[in-house]
Amino acid sequence: MRVLLLTSQLPYPPQSGGALRVYGLIDSLHQAGHQVDLLSFGVGAVPSPLAERCGQVVLVPPPHRSKLARLRDLALSSQPDIARRFWSDAYREALIHQLANDYAVVQMESIEMTAYLGVIRQHSGNAVRIYDSFNAEYELQRTMAQIDLKRPQRWIKGIYSLIQYRRLMRFEREVCDNVEAVIAVSQPDEEAFRQLAPAAKIFVVPNGIHVDRYTEPAAEQIDLGEAAILFTGSLDYRPNIDAVIWFAESVLPLIRSQVPSTRFVIVGRKPTAAVQALATDQNSGISVIADVPAMQPYYAAAAVYAAPLRMGSGTRLKLLEAMASQCAIVATTMGAAGLGITSGRELIIADEAAAFAQAVITLLRDADQRREMGAAGRTFVCQHYDWSALSPRLLQVYTELQGNLKLNRE
Repeated sequence: MRVLLLTSQLPYPPQSGGALRVYGLIDSLHQAGHQVDLLSFGVGAVPSPLAERCGQVVLVPPPHRSKLARLRDLALSSQPDIARRFWSDAYREALIHQLANDYAVVQMESIEMTAYLGVIRQHSGNAVRIYDSFNAEYELQRTMAQIDLKRPQRWIKGIYSLIQYRRLMRFEREVCDNVEAVIAVSQPDEEAFRQLAPAAKIFVVPNGIHVDRYTEPAAEQIDLGEAAILFTGSLDYRPNIDAVIWFAESVLPLIRSQVPSTRFVIVGRKPTAAVQALATDQNSGISVIADVPAMQPYYAAAAVYAAPLRMGSGTRLKLLEAMASQCAIVATTMGAAGLGITSGRELIIADEAAAFAQAVITLLRDADQRREMGAAGRTFVCQHYDWSALSPRLLQVYTELQGNLKLNRE
């Protein structure tokens, strides 16, 4: 079967959440004997792991969208902001050219790429159209608005999210009603899509990782101190920004009052000014480290991994990576959403600042509990979220769609 994947960025190296997911999908389809072509935004040479797994990789330069254009669309359009984020006339032309091939499946990776759904419907013939959602995006914006509207200094962001939530409900419903299948990454996201579009055909294929990547000793050894708390993720992403600010302001002082040597180490891509400002006070115990070549040394050096997210949807690939690295983890209910984890075994769930702080303090003081929790987390992620366990679920989606639509294009 020949499959065309549309992505907003090259899924290599597989470090960010979207890249981890898409690379896992490509590898699974390749291993199963399908031909995967990739149409992506990007520049430069195609990384060899992608070239080895894809029949074709076509790159289009990323588009530039100014703040003025975003404001204009916000004021004059009824479309959600995200619908125009990766629109490009050059990409549209490249897509039309690719669709001249006889694809059995055209799969849009993330809501941004559904902006091209009209083009796909017009030019893809009998291909099955699949929307692979990274989040139930309307639900993500709803939780953002709910959190931000509680604080006057964040009302502008909250109002923006409230507007986007309402627009996304219409937009995502239309997408779901005009594809042959929607892939959700968790049961809560599946439920959100079913409420939005009851007639849509929805499958669940969770996010996953290649666990073996995290068993190898870290190439670089680093020392973060004996009481280092680690957070990782894209640091220009609002749920992550909110998480680290809430933790730094409301949780970390409680921990340091009991364990003064505690450090909060924030590692990720593109930290905003608000995130960088957390580390300006040398006595705060906070470090912000940007754009590292590999995350494994930081997982290996951390005493506790923190996922203090208060908004979002989908599942947290960062938690899967931390569990594969045998980290002891404390997370909010939102941070651990959709994973089916048992609090107290694979990690500890705490939502209030005092409870979160106490859970971290307990782990910092008990090395045996950290080791036991790390081992349980690794076993859990191997059983449920390694791509060897998830690939059959992905392939079953394709098999069922082929059967229902009588596609026979092997």
